[in-house]
Amino acid sequence: MPPPFQRAERFRYDGYTIDPVRGEVRCTYSTGGHTFTERFVFGSRGDWDAPAVDAAVRILFLLAGVSYYKTTAAVMIDLGATPTTAEERAFLKSYYVNGLGEFAYRNGLDLQGLEVTGPDTTRAAVVDYVPEPLRPLIPFGGGIDSIVTVAWLTRHVTDAALCVVHPPGERFDAIEDAAAVTGLPVTRITREIDPLVRRSEELGFLNGHVPVTAIITAAALVAAVLDRRDAVVLSNEWSASVPTLVHEGQPVNHQWSKGIEFEEGFAHLVAASLGPKVSVFSYLRSRSELWVAMQFSDLPKYHRVFRSCNRAFHQDRAARLGRWCGACDKCCFIDLILAPFMSAADLRQVFDGHEPLEDPSLENRFSDLLGLDPDDKPFECVGDAGECRAALLNAAVHPDRQDSPILRQLAHRLHNEPGLPYYAVTQFLSPLGDHHIPERYAPSDLLVRAH
Repeated sequence: MPPPFQRAERFRYDGYTIDPVRGEVRCTYSTGGHTFTERFVFGSRGDWDAPAVDAAVRILFLLAGVSYYKTTAAVMIDLGATPTTAEERAFLKSYYVNGLGEFAYRNGLDLQGLEVTGPDTTRAAVVDYVPEPLRPLIPFGGGIDSIVTVAWLTRHVTDAALCVVHPPGERFDAIEDAAAVTGLPVTRITREIDPLVRRSEELGFLNGHVPVTAIITAAALVAAVLDRRDAVVLSNEWSASVPTLVHEGQPVNHQWSKGIEFEEGFAHLVAASLGPKVSVFSYLRSRSELWVAMQFSDLPKYHRVFRSCNRAFHQDRAARLGRWCGACDKCCFIDLILAPFMSAADLRQVFDGHEPLEDPSLENRFSDLLGLDPDDKPFECVGDAGECRAALLNAAVHPDRQDSPILRQLAHRLHNEPGLPYYAVTQFLSPLGDHHIPERYAPSDLLVRAH
């Protein structure tokens, strides 16, 4: 029998070390009588003695602890010997409370009273970081969002590189195949999670979703500084900021670390440490998933190599699929969001003959994506319900979809749902809000706000 879960009193940041010879960073934390070390290997490139590198590693250290905090969900975070400003501690509390919103909701925890303590410094030490301009680093996951970012950004800059984070000795075909098509150089980071967290059941740890995008972003920042690049360019769109649900008055967002609140907080943290010459922003922030899908439909060279199905990234190689599973929430969403812009025949090829929109047994999954039961939106990286409704109503009237029973049934439900507003695809093709793209990186149409 595993020991019963006991919420710890304290989660401690023990420190980080940098090994310039191996190009390795080790971040160490402790809680509940256990010590955890996470290892990042960047390689020996770059000036590891530069103050800017240490400043970037410090940010990575501050964010990477979340994977180990969740084991005991301690009531206090002790930053150990790491001095921070009041603003940094406020950001960290928001990061833990909101980034672990889904984890807390699923485990019946209240993290609102979390306390973050540690040595105080009244002013952040800003280092003099002078990067080479217009040399962005793009975290790349092989899905339609990062592919569209690459396609648009490389129209304007010539020295971009991809950033891929993977476990030791592992590369995911779903990323590698699409990365190869871009033709861009790839900066690789090996991330090794402490093996103790894989013994959660045995050791009585809590398990659940963590804001992994934040950790990848922080690791990419270190890689960018080592290479003297001036930007980390993310691919998080407008709907990532929309909560998955609201529980007891608190928004719970599976994608919080892809949303605008994290982006702004992280960018402020970076500016306070590294100055204004390095930028961290999402290129797609003001854009909908429908706009991204429209752009992707015009990039046929990627149509047979991209994959967003979570089965493609399974940690167990034996369970990993080299194709779309065609049945999960992510497969259903990608099929739906592309359906207004790609033919049924083309999408059938994408999904290797197992297109979700042709499978009537998946009607409930699509119903959840459409928000027909607002309490059942999947905890997954999927778009807003309004976008999904617009995509479905558009696809349902395509000549090559007239015989689709699932589209016909769902469109009927949307048209007959009391009080449900009508959504058209065109409503989502103009910018939908603010973005933080620096002017040196922004084409004119991305600078326009929707009215």
